[in-house]
Amino acid sequence: MNDYPTQIADFLESVATKVRAMTVDRVARWAKWTGVGIFAALLGLVLAIFLVVGLVRLLEVLVGMQWAYTIIGGLFVVVGMFLWRLRLPRDASQD
Repeated sequence: MNDYPTQIADFLESVATKVRAMTVDRVARWAKWTGVGIFAALLGLVLAIFLVVGLVRLLEVLVGMQWAYTIIGGLFVVVGMFLWRLRLPRDASQD
């Protein structure tokens, strides 16, 4: 009879640990990876902007500003056309 308070306390602690593992720990892990993903996306965006600016400046030195804008614009159009083509599944685009 003297062991019941200890058993009840251990049982309540194990239930609380299981509930925490199924709720709070999962949400905390999800929130951490969401934050890491947002940071990585922003870092990638900054990197892409710096690369485009650097490419424009390099082309400006090599061929002039007007041709630099023409070349960069043409690259964006080609990439946009490729992505536009990939927007639908293959069998839906053949109709």
